[in-house]
Amino acid sequence: MEHIISWEEIIKRVNKLDKSKKYYGVPRGGQYIAAMLNPVDTIEEADIIIDDLLDSGKTKQDYAKHDKPFIVIFNKQTEEELKGKWLVFPWEVKEEPVENNFVRILQYLGEDPTREGLRETPKRYIKFMKEFLAPKEFKFTCFDAEGTDEMIVQTNIPFYSLCEHHIAPFFGVANIAYIPNGKIVGLSKLARTIDLYANRFQNQERITTQVAERIQEELEPLGVAVTLKAQHLCMCMRGVKKHDTWTTTSKMLGAFKDNLDTRNEFLNLIK
Repeated sequence: MEHIISWEEIIKRVNKLDKSKKYYGVPRGGQYIAAMLNPVDTIEEADIIIDDLLDSGKTKQDYAKHDKPFIVIFNKQTEEELKGKWLVFPWEVKEEPVENNFVRILQYLGEDPTREGLRETPKRYIKFMKEFLAPKEFKFTCFDAEGTDEMIVQTNIPFYSLCEHHIAPFFGVANIAYIPNGKIVGLSKLARTIDLYANRFQNQERITTQVAERIQEELEPLGVAVTLKAQHLCMCMRGVKKHDTWTTTSKMLGAFKDNLDTRNEFLNLIK
């Protein structure tokens, strides 16, 4: 979700700062802010290092070696209304398409982004990312199921995700089981729950836990079991480069965790 930052909002925040101090602006957003205060050309001359935005905190870490105060005028880590939003500053609006950043990455890697095969690739890549990283929310439709107390199992649910450490795909199949406690859910919702948590920058362990906890929250069943078996391209294509290696994760709640017979029944069904 985009949040457009106005000049009025920027000026309001800048006016709260001490203009008697000397400011070094972090390229490039911080330079606009420093110019509204008391800018200097080098970090050595500055009393304070300033940037427009604190998001991941990496820029702040990069400048920590200078042992000078580092401040920002918008902080996504502490300001609740900014969390999860893409901030667009006045100097960015209609100035440069986001895909140009990917063009620069291609150039950095020694590619020619103007050649036929790559000419439209940055646009396609951004379109793919926006589509994949926007899983659709859905209504977790439940039905009364008095008297239904046997295990319900759905197996071999395909899923795809992106490793949050290397942005490389990992993919495989999921198995989900639950024991109703007065309610059952539409079968398609189990697969949708997998996609909801897989179609993000993720790790396999977290997906497994999130899916199990969501089903437990929605249905309040007697137990939930989730397993994921996946192949990680960040392991196959780089690093140790071990192909055809599969990782299995599981999360057991309720009866599946507490009762060995129940757990074994589930594990035998998904073999």
